[in-house]
Amino acid sequence: MDRGTFRKVPAMPDSHAQLALQNAALTRQFLEWIESAPHTYAEALEVWHSHCPRHTIWEDALAAGLVECDGGRESILRLSKPGKAIVNQG
Repeated sequence: MDRGTFRKVPAMPDSHAQLALQNAALTRQFLEWIESAPHTYAEALEVWHSHCPRHTIWEDALAAGLVECDGGRESILRLSKPGKAIVNQG
């Protein structure tokens, strides 16, 4: 790339609909990550925590009941029935 050429950076979603689509894709990715191997609550916090108030994938999945956790930082996360349904939608 020469110095006079700039790469176009994707813009943040500018509508609730665009943000919802983006978050739905990230939520599915998060659920697939949980299903792929045993992951602890602490690991999910480290990997999926966001300081961006527009991308609260981990927190939203918990609040929506898509993920189950017995409590404690070392407990293993599991998909709930609604979480499994999202992953199995194909």
